[in-house]
Amino acid sequence: MSLNYPPRISLARLPTPLQPLERITEKYSVPHGGPKIWVKRDDLTETAMSGNKLRKLEFVAGAARAQECDTLITCGGIQSNHCRTTALVGARLGLRVQLILRGEHSGAADGNLLVDQLAGAATAFYPPRQYFAELPELFSYWQNYYTERGHKALCIPTGASDGLGIWGYIAGAEELLNDCRENGFEPEHIICATGSGGTQAGLTLGCQQLGVSTEVTGFAVCDDEAYFQRKVREDIAHWSELSGHQVDENSLNVQVNAKYIGPGYAVADEPVYRTIAEAAALEGLVLDPVYSGKAFYGLLQELHSGRYRDCENLVFVHTGGQFGLFPHREKFSFLA
Repeated sequence: MSLNYPPRISLARLPTPLQPLERITEKYSVPHGGPKIWVKRDDLTETAMSGNKLRKLEFVAGAARAQECDTLITCGGIQSNHCRTTALVGARLGLRVQLILRGEHSGAADGNLLVDQLAGAATAFYPPRQYFAELPELFSYWQNYYTERGHKALCIPTGASDGLGIWGYIAGAEELLNDCRENGFEPEHIICATGSGGTQAGLTLGCQQLGVSTEVTGFAVCDDEAYFQRKVREDIAHWSELSGHQVDENSLNVQVNAKYIGPGYAVADEPVYRTIAEAAALEGLVLDPVYSGKAFYGLLQELHSGRYRDCENLVFVHTGGQFGLFPHREKFSFLA
């Protein structure tokens, strides 16, 4: 693949490790004729800035510097991993950060919100109904607010999932496939959680551009299959528009599994919490209940059903999010 990457600021510790999950494979995959399970440890992209969002924000930060912006504005839930990572990126690079947060603030900071505050990000809280109905207007308000005070702001969409942010996982796909080749295989399947669509879009496009037959499947944590089919294609089309690279849309293989969303976004059932506990106990792998835990639970169910029978190697991309685990601490009472 010969692509001219846009401006990028190196922030992540790359490449992240690719590790086999021997005990998970033995317990959940081998009995059903399934593949060897590997994990791409993108929870280790950094320490506090950890997770998949940092790959995207390398390119967002590059654009901010190229455009001489001194402020970043973005949005998400109160426990948004993306907002936490943006807050820390801003602190590292000396940029102001304004967070538009969905939800009522209880007055007590925990998890990602605590890190937002430690990083010095400014926060504004909005009830969910207003947030969803008025998000473009809220971005405009805060952009004008900083412009009037002599600052230049770059607005970042949810999860940095657009034609700029997906560069992070085009590069990530190339890194992952190189890791696999060094271990003597090309994966038949790559699995990731999909919440704003950008990680899945980058991996899907990266695999297409690299000319491999690897199938990328996003396990949805919100919305539905139709939404992510549309969102992934929109992000790729936006990338094509920004980069000038043509994409054969007919050859895009966009796979979405929306069977394990559960009660809704950031809400999980007990089996997900038990999966998180088991992954930690069997492999020392800490998942979160919003993204990686749901997707990993779904993967285990699919293995049990024989979905990946006769496949030799499958890679699960751990997208991070461990800070979001702590506000769910009461859900692990079964460990007492």
